Amino acid sequence: MSIAQWFRLSRGSGLADSAGASAGMTLSAARPATRWAMLANLDFRRLWLIGFVISAVRWLEMVAVGVFVYQHTGSAFYVALMTLLRMLPMALFGAVIGAWAERIERRKALLGVAVLMLANALALTALAHAGILEVWHLALASFVNGLAWATDNPVRRVMIGEVVGAERMSSAMSLDVGGNNASRMLGPTIGGALLAWGGISGAFTASVMFYVIGLVAALGVRHRNSQMAAPVGSVLARVLEGFVLVRREPRLIGTLLVTIIYNVFGWPFTSMIPVIGKDSLDLGASAIGVLASMDGVGAFVGVVAIAVYARPAHYRLLYVGGVTVYMVMLIVFALVPNVPIAATALLLTGVSNAGFSVMQATLIYLAAPPEMRGRMYGVLSVCIGSGPIGFLALGVLADMIGASLATALSGAVGLGALAATWPWWRRLGYA
Repeated sequence: MSIAQWFRLSRGSGLADSAGASAGMTLSAARPATRWAMLANLDFRRLWLIGFVISAVRWLEMVAVGVFVYQHTGSAFYVALMTLLRMLPMALFGAVIGAWAERIERRKALLGVAVLMLANALALTALAHAGILEVWHLALASFVNGLAWATDNPVRRVMIGEVVGAERMSSAMSLDVGGNNASRMLGPTIGGALLAWGGISGAFTASVMFYVIGLVAALGVRHRNSQMAAPVGSVLARVLEGFVLVRREPRLIGTLLVTIIYNVFGWPFTSMIPVIGKDSLDLGASAIGVLASMDGVGAFVGVVAIAVYARPAHYRLLYVGGVTVYMVMLIVFALVPNVPIAATALLLTGVSNAGFSVMQATLIYLAAPPEMRGRMYGVLSVCIGSGPIGFLALGVLADMIGASLATALSGAVGLGALAATWPWWRRLGYA
């Protein structure tokens, strides 16, 4: 039974109880035929495309900006700082955005985000073509993009749920996560190639073209949600309700703890890929882009495998085991100065990250009451936003002892943190 089928059976259990076993069997038999029916929904396809575009540009720019900043500063700390600034808005505003998004017309918010990101890319492109682009410009732009990124879960992904319906939400999330991971194959490769061929201006020109596609897709979305008038203080009250729920639900605590460990000790290593690629592996910009894309290749393969084979009994293993393998492989990547081994390690970080990414969204969905899922995704954004702590620490440590040793140390501490939090995440099992 796949993830999507399990969700549907869970949602449909009341029907089976009331109508008897034969009705349940008929319903189960009928569902596989409609499993991917949301692909016929134009709004779903447009929302999926927007997510794919934003993710592709994010990875394109992470490689291009990382190489550019390292070439101009020689500092691993400044490279890590660029990604830190992309994540900081999640920590600062994630919970507020999650509560606020429940009170607005989300299509307008989506259009506003698309316009903001396009304007940001246009400004960077103009500065780059004029030859006056500075590191501080990239820092400011990274923070602005982070603001837009913080809206993705409570705006675009909630819209996906409204468009496809609760029964197909898990299948839709599998496709969405799969698209994001596929973009991790495309974005770094394009970013590295454009940087080598046309410099940073070529990379940002590609960003503009991608964002135009995203804006056109957003303009085509027809879905509207009911906009509720929010009384004074309601947003803060809803934020607090979300955190109170986390305290009462052990499964949410376990899920969010693993999320924090991954984002503090695991994911920051991606900012060191350009540094390790240049210093330890002696690669150029184009080759670094191809190397970074291996993570996306593995993630795409992992998501497909999970969608086909995963069952509820596997959820904890996929989630926690995925983070464990990820930490081990980033240590291998950091300490073995061999291109084939480094590429294989990144491939396996992608596969293991797929388990973490899909199960993260799934476990939050399962543990949170339907009326509070928006707020829970806001709390999740705050936990994802803990990443700047890891990026900052890794950047400082990399300047002190070198990127390779700092990355390996981060992975080792992450493994220790997972072991220490076992009493909480062991409760994540589902029958």
